[in-house]
Parts: sequence; structure tokens; C-alpha cells
Amino acid sequence: MSPSALYRDCARLFMVGFPGTHVDADLAALMDDGISGAILFKRNVGSASETAALCQALKTRAGRPFILSVDQEGGRVARLRGAPFTALPPMRELGQRGDEALAERVGRLLAHELRALGFDWDFAPVLDVDTNPANPVIGDRSFGREPEVVARLGVALARGLEAGGVASCGKHFPGHGDTTTDSHLTLPRLAHDLERLRRVELVPFQAFARAGLASLMTAHVLFDALEPGVPATMSTRVLEGLLRRELGFDGVLVSDDLEMKAIADHYSVEEATVQGTLAGVDLFLVCHKADVQRRAIEALVKAVESGRVPRSRLAEAHRRLDALVARFVRPPEDRLAQLGSAEHRALAEGLASVVTGRDPTEVMLAAR
Repeated sequence: MSPSALYRDCARLFMVGFPGTHVDADLAALMDDGISGAILFKRNVGSASETAALCQALKTRAGRPFILSVDQEGGRVARLRGAPFTALPPMRELGQRGDEALAERVGRLLAHELRALGFDWDFAPVLDVDTNPANPVIGDRSFGREPEVVARLGVALARGLEAGGVASCGKHFPGHGDTTTDSHLTLPRLAHDLERLRRVELVPFQAFARAGLASLMTAHVLFDALEPGVPATMSTRVLEGLLRRELGFDGVLVSDDLEMKAIADHYSVEEATVQGTLAGVDLFLVCHKADVQRRAIEALVKAVESGRVPRSRLAEAHRRLDALVARFVRPPEDRLAQLGSAEHRALAEGLASVVTGRDPTEVMLAAR
């Protein structure tokens, strides 16, 4: 039986992960029901040619614009590794150089390599300010400890990504840099007052919003000064009040994975989805289990049917997703030969000495 129009409208607010390197039955059913796209992890990635073939198969199977995303930051968070991909340093090293033009070139290189495989959206850059040496999850993923440095270089890298045809996603709003716990494992809490947040954590996100870049990702973190006891992903005050109204951001707002323990250990996926939608999330990541993905969609359908979630909220999310799709999402294509091309080598060589201190030929060989 074909899904109802409402079911498809709700399914569109989801991007899912899946096991393995092929389109399984669960993923195929969710694609038929209207999900917006899929995110690939290490478990999905093989060689460059295998990953490109999977991206092509996903888009062909969908038979419509279908967003493919990945976390490719550089440093320790990079799903695509080894030849022919360019090994990039942690963003902390870029931050220490303070060179916006260099950060933009890194973004262009990331986009070049991702587009060659068929990806449309990179969940980068990290806009968290690295103010806490004890932070177990951000650390050298951040451009540094100074909010202005993170803002300048984060915006520059995002502009490079988008100039290369890949949507950027700044993360994790409104800031995960000063936590002492990892939201993959527990629900972190920040007790800073709003003045401190505006002076430190919010500076890069404000710059990102003013630059009109594609998307931001929420943090599964409690911010006592904003809405005590409610994770930012589910907080109307944080997302609608602070991000939309105060900072003026009108791009796509995507949740971090709803299956992370920061959410899953404290809320049902049903409640997290409904409350997150009401708070202003446009697209939910549910990255592992098909039954959880299905429950989340069905919960949103029921919430719209009952009147708890207004249809206008779906329309608003669709408008933003439409804009991202129109600009960045491409049909299946064969661009794998661009990896190792003269353009690719030139991009890699241009970064070699300034980013890594290595001889340019080393990076050129790594890019073949």
C-alpha cells in the first residue's frame, strides 16, 4: 500500500543510517515512504569506487532528489580515508595558522572529493569553541579556543564547501565545546549564563547565520540559561527563540542523531521527534535501527493528525529542505575520475606545505 500524503510529508523530515554497503529492504521501504536522504558511516564505506557505486545506487533507487550526507571534517572524524583521498589535519592546526584563504581551500578540496563520489552534504565544520581541555568529544576538532578564530575559519571552510557544490553544516548549536561529557554516551549540561554564551559559544554560530550558509546541527546538551532541563535539540527557546529570532538563521536545522544516549536514555524517540519538530528542527538524523526510524516517523504523523504539531511546521521544514535540495542535490552521476585528476592534484598540492608541512609530492602521491 502506498503511504498517505501526510506520511510522506512527515517522512521527509528524516535522514537515516543503514547497515552494510547495499540498499536493504528496510532502507528501500523508507525511501519509498519519502525520507529525504541517507547518511553514510564507516560501516557503509569501502574503496572509492565501491562508495561511489553505492551513492549512485541509492540515488537511482530513490528515483527522485535524494540527499546523501557524511561526516568528513578532517583529522580524526573522516569517513573517507586512504588513497585517493587527501589526509587533512585536525581543524585545530588550521586554527593555529589563522588563514581564512587556507580554510576556504580546505573546504573546496573536501567538496571536490565528496562530489566525485556523489555526496551532497558534509556535516562540517565544527563551530564549537574549544574552551575545555577535558572535553572528550570536541578537542582538536575545533578551530581553537578563541571564538573569533572559530568564527572566521569556520565560515571560510563552509564557504569553500558550498563554492564546490556541497552543503555545509555548522555544528553543534549552541555549543558543545565546554562540556566534560560526550553526548554519544550521556546528556551533558552547561551552566553558563546567557552573557557568557553570547560572548563565547554563540559567536561562531552568529557569524555562520550572517553568512547565509546552508545548515546547522543541534547539540544534545542542556543549557540552564536558556531552557533548564530540556536538551537544545528539543528546546523552543534555544532553536526558535535564540537561533531563528535572535541570530536570524533561516537555513536547514538538522538534529544530531536521535539514537545517541543523550537523548535515547532520557526520552523516547517519539517524544524527542515531536518536541524537536515543535522546537524548530527541520530534519532528524536517526542513524542505526530501522524500527526506531519507523517509530519516529509514525510519531510525527500521529502528532500532526492530533493537532499537536501544526501542518505549517511541516511546510516550513519543507521550504528549507527544498532550498537546500535545489542548490546542492544532484542526480546519479559518474565523476569518480575526478579523484586523482590534475584539478584534484592541484588542490591537494596547494594545501600540502601550508597545512601539513609535508613536501607537495607526498600529498600528490596520496591523492592518486
